Formats: sequence, structure tokens, C-alpha cells
Amino acid sequence: MNKVVNDFSITVGTVNGSGSSTANNTILRALFKMGIPVSGKNLFPSNIQGQPTWYTIRVNKDGFVARRDETEIMVAINPNSFARDLAAVLPGGVFFYADDIKQPITRTDIVAYPMPVKQIVRSDPNVPSDFRDLVGNMVYVGVLAAMLGIDMDKIYAALEFHFKGKKKPIDMNFNAVKAGAEWAKANLEKKDPYTVEPMNKTDGMIMADGNTAAAIGSIFGGLQFVAWYPITPASSLAESLNEYLPQLRKREDGKHTYAVVQAEDELAAIGMTIGAGWSGLRSMTSTSGPGLSLMTEFAGLAYYTEVPIVVWDVQRIGPSTGLPTRTSQGDLAFTNFMGHGDTQQIILLPGGVNECFEFGWRAFDIAERIQTPVFVLSDLDMGMNQWMSQPFKYPDTPMDRGKVLWEKDLEELKGNWGRYLDKDGDGIPYRTFPGNKHPMGAYFLRGTGHDENAKYSEEAPVWYRNMERLKKKYETARKYVPAPVIHKVKGGIAGIIGFGSTEAAILEAQHQLSTQHGIQADFMRVRAIPFTSEVTSFIKKYDQVFVVEMNRDGQMCELLNIEYPEFGLKLKSVAFGDGLPASAKWVREGILSKYEGEKTKYEGGKGKDEGRRMKAEGEKTKDKGGRMKAEGKKAKRQSPKTARAKSAKTAKKKTSAKRR
Repeated sequence: MNKVVNDFSITVGTVNGSGSSTANNTILRALFKMGIPVSGKNLFPSNIQGQPTWYTIRVNKDGFVARRDETEIMVAINPNSFARDLAAVLPGGVFFYADDIKQPITRTDIVAYPMPVKQIVRSDPNVPSDFRDLVGNMVYVGVLAAMLGIDMDKIYAALEFHFKGKKKPIDMNFNAVKAGAEWAKANLEKKDPYTVEPMNKTDGMIMADGNTAAAIGSIFGGLQFVAWYPITPASSLAESLNEYLPQLRKREDGKHTYAVVQAEDELAAIGMTIGAGWSGLRSMTSTSGPGLSLMTEFAGLAYYTEVPIVVWDVQRIGPSTGLPTRTSQGDLAFTNFMGHGDTQQIILLPGGVNECFEFGWRAFDIAERIQTPVFVLSDLDMGMNQWMSQPFKYPDTPMDRGKVLWEKDLEELKGNWGRYLDKDGDGIPYRTFPGNKHPMGAYFLRGTGHDENAKYSEEAPVWYRNMERLKKKYETARKYVPAPVIHKVKGGIAGIIGFGSTEAAILEAQHQLSTQHGIQADFMRVRAIPFTSEVTSFIKKYDQVFVVEMNRDGQMCELLNIEYPEFGLKLKSVAFGDGLPASAKWVREGILSKYEGEKTKYEGGKGKDEGRRMKAEGEKTKDKGGRMKAEGKKAKRQSPKTARAKSAKTAKKKTSAKRR
């Protein structure tokens, strides 16, 4: 039996609200502390308690951390999902299960290990009866540690981190871990190949979720006012602000330099945020899709009155209530045009928790420089799951408050200024803050028609000039938003465009396309809208550009087509939205289904994904008479156009069947 080291997935099937989160994060963090690249994905229901939930830890020595469709190791604690969990294990995999679940093991192609979870936890007199179910989760942590080789010292360190050094809960949980490990060593004979060994690939890195990173980044960006209303999956962003603001934003006299308000609804939250932004405070709100819908009218007000605010949208799948605990990138097109009439919103698209931190502070600079709302689109996968990251970097540029006039400035201008006057030719006017004592510093903020001096006007030329200036300001924003990140390969002949949390899946798919199919594709991750010149150059370079995203309609592809109609024929949408995080498998197969050109199919090779490749449909070969062989059978003579159409249709059917 050949060992499989640091290259598999572990899924734990439990019940929502059972306290398994602590146990699962302990395993994840212990593996991370062993230097092994890992990721954790929590698939949980939208109810409070009682429904099945799954947590998947991917261990990958090569650093690929996107979701996988397959799992080699299953830990079954929930009788209601037992049969489903048993069926999900790959042949040759491992099935750990609580032995009080009296259901048959119907498979002979896996290794099954029973665990006396309840018996072990009841034998510890130091665990109160009302804590047994919670602490009992630590038993499977110990069993896995013994059977896979997880370092017990790293498990203790993970518990110490989670419980913030509080010795009593640390010891109570660690005792259960030790009891599980000791029982496994004494009673289980290892019959599976899976094991972990220490590495050094996480040296200098941290683990964090995107919502916490966004909160800390916003604080470092000078955040002064927050208004929010609870909604999954954005609530923990504001909750993190409530946790860290008292630590980081307290004056020497003990007074706080911020305000956090839980509003009565999302409409009130953004209204308060606009009021604070108008008064000169760095203000923000956070929400998800349904809340964003409620904010639409006020978003249009902030756009037209040119009030700088920041809105974090931690996306979940819609429409309507949708699936509140599933991820998506489905708010992109809506946010881009948010507000009735002619609006163009600035959007930042972080690709990981490090950029959640960076865009936390950078969004304020852009909002105040351009004097407009800035929307930051994260998603549930990035926002609520733990990710490996480089340590956050302190802002490397001074705070940019934009074009602000103070008393001295107005005195020099002799009061000759207009709130909406484009003096510099970049579409961005100057503003004053309330409290400016100069007699000419005040103006009336209105969402109705206004001229360059903020005076009410319904004159058509005045309205037209103002809207054209707003459009010019949007063009100016291209110089201030983050440029895309480009991952090149040697001999790239095609392009891939993605954004946000799909990066991990696309990078892995990019590797698979190269090693398994002979397709060399460069990858560009867009980080902002409006698009920058780098986006234009990237699309120009290739005959085929695949736009990958987690939604049904291909919204990023649609926006690119609007921006670059001349490139419409080369842009190919690879969109898929079922609420689950992107996997390399559906990215790869989606691209293959639309790729025009030669594809080399290799069988065998290193790694499980390479060993489970799609069967070759048969390489297309033409004889002198123009005949083709497809899937090993002779095909009738046909034009190249017809051949490509039929091949694409076949690939599309196969991809549709395999994606989930």
C-alpha cells in the first residue's frame, strides 16, 4: 500500500449548532501549524440548529486550496446524513463514524473505523453533562490525529489560540482529544494509505477570514462611522468591527473615536452612512444581496450628490432570499448600474483575505478622492471561511482625503468656488465639510437637479453638463482603482479572466490545462471596475478569452462585452452558480467545452485529479480527403465549421453531466 501524504480532503458530517466548528477549526489550524497548505469550507444550513452540516478540509502539498468535488476521508457524526456521507467517499477512501449510529456499512471498497465518541466523553468526570455533546466533537479530533499523524502539540496550540489562552476550556477539550487518540492507538489498526507529515510551506503566513480582514483594514483606513443591519454572510464583518475598534481606536483619555450603529434596516443603515460621509467622516456599511437591493435608492442619491461612502457586499446566492448560506458572485451587474437612471458605480473585487484588508483601507481613499460610493464585493466563501494569507501590510501611502477646501483655501479663492464645478478638468469638484467657518463654505446638498454651485435647476443644459461631468469623473477613476493581477505561463495562447474568490480554483485549473491537456493559458484576475488599461491589453492579446465566474448569466462577461464590443467574439463565458465555491474541475471542464484548438489528453500522471481525468474523446486527425476520426469512430466528411460545432456540442453535454 503506497502512502498518500499531504494530498487529500477530509469532510466532517455533523449537525448545525452542535459545536463542531471548534473541533473542525482545531484540525484545520493544527495542520496549518504543521506547515501544510490547507483550506476549510463550511457548508451549513440557514436554520439556527438541527440540520446537517459539512466541513471540508483540503490538504495539498502543492498549495492548491480550492474546493474539490471529491473526498477521501469522511467523519460521520450525524445519523441523518450517514447514508449520504457513506456514499460520498471515494473508492479506497476512509470512513470514520460514531459507533452509536446503528446503520449498516454497505460498502466494501473503503476502510471503515468506528469511534466510541459518547463512551469516551462520558468516561471523563471533568466534563459537565451539559458540555458532553460539545466536547465530544474533540474525540474525533483525537482519533484523526492518531490515524493521520497530526501533531498533538499543534492541536494544543490551535486550542490555545481558539480559547485565547483560557486554561480551563483548553484542558477540557484537549483531554478529550488525548482520550480519542489513545483509544485509536489501542484499538484501531491502520488499513488506509492517508497520512500527514510536517512541511514548511506555511512559514510566515497567517490564517484569517475575509470579514475579519475587511474590518481590520477599514479600521486602519481611518473608519469613523459604521451603520449596519444583521444579514448572513455579512454580519460577522460588523461584529469584527465591534471587537477590534475598542482595541485599536481608543484615545489616551479613554474615549472612543468612532461610532457603530445597528440600524432598523438596510435602508436606514446606508442613509446614516451617507449622512456621516457628507459630514466628513469616513463611513461605511456592510450587507449582502437582499440588503443591497433595499439600499438602491440611497446609492443613487450618494452617486448624484457625490458623497463618499464605502459599502461592503458579502455576496450570497440569489435572487430573493435565495440560499443565505451559499456563496455566489451574482451581484456584480446589479451593483455596477445600482441606482435608477444613468449611474456607474466603482467596484473593488478582492481576491483573498489579504486584499480584503488592503481594500478595507484603500476603498476610503478612492471614495474620497473620486467623491462617490465605492462598493467592495466579497462573497460568503471568502468572507466566512478560513484562508491562508501573507501577513497584512500597514497602509503604505498617506490617507487621501481628496479635494477638500478649508477656511484658508476659501479665503485665497475669495469664496469663488462651486461645489460641483470641474475646475481641474478631471470631473472631480471640490468640497467643504460642515463646520467650515468661512461664510462661503456652506452649500445645500440635494438629490434634485443642481448647477455647478449646488443651486436648484431644471434647465436641460445644466442637467446635461452635470451628467457629462460625472461620466468624466468615472473615467478619472480608472487611474486610482487597483490594476489586475496577471499570472502568465510560458507560451500562453489563450486567456482566462476571473475575479474574487475564484482565483484558487482558476490557478489550479490553469495548471491542469497545461499538464493534462497541453493548453497554455494566461490568467488575469480583475480587481476593480471601471476596467483599467491592463484589461484592454490582456484581451487584445488572445484569440480566445474565457471569463470564469460564480453566477448563472456570466455577468463579468456581459460587462466586458459592454465595455469592449469589438472583442465580443473572443470573450467566452464560463459561468456556473450552484451556491458552492468554485472548483478546479468545473473551471477546467467549462473551458475545455468551449476551447477551439488542439487538446492533448494525457492518462496517468501524478496526483489524484490527474489520475481521474476525463476520457479522451479522441484526437481530431484529418486525412488528405478531409476525413476526421472522433472518439475512435469514422465520421462523415464535414466542413471544419460543422466539425467544431458538433465537437463543442458533445463536450457541452459531457461537461453538464460531470460538473456536479
